[in-house]
Amino acid sequence: MPSHSETHQSVSPKTLAAILDSLTIPILFADTNHIICYLNRAAANQYDEGYGLLGKSLLNCHEAASQKIMQAILDDMQQGLGERLITDDEKHRIFMRAVRDENGKLLGYFERYESPKNTA
Repeated sequence: MPSHSETHQSVSPKTLAAILDSLTIPILFADTNHIICYLNRAAANQYDEGYGLLGKSLLNCHEAASQKIMQAILDDMQQGLGERLITDDEKHRIFMRAVRDENGKLLGYFERYESPKNTA
């Protein structure tokens, strides 16, 4: 079976960044050491440090209890987990989503946001 890159035209990194920046939901990507490698514009605008977070540990942005949860989820992602809900409150729902290369190797994860779930 042909790979994705063999069946689709490539998109330049600049175009891909523009696509991600057009999204209104924050997207933050961290590698398998929890180092922040990418923020789209919405994520940079959401956090006080903005793009200054690049190269820093995402764990440092969280309390010890949350750090343990994030590490446990990353460990599960190493075993094949695709996504897990990590926050579900009145403001938003936050998920950790695994990012893998074409061979299935875990490259890291991104945090994605959704509106709160309706409880009506």
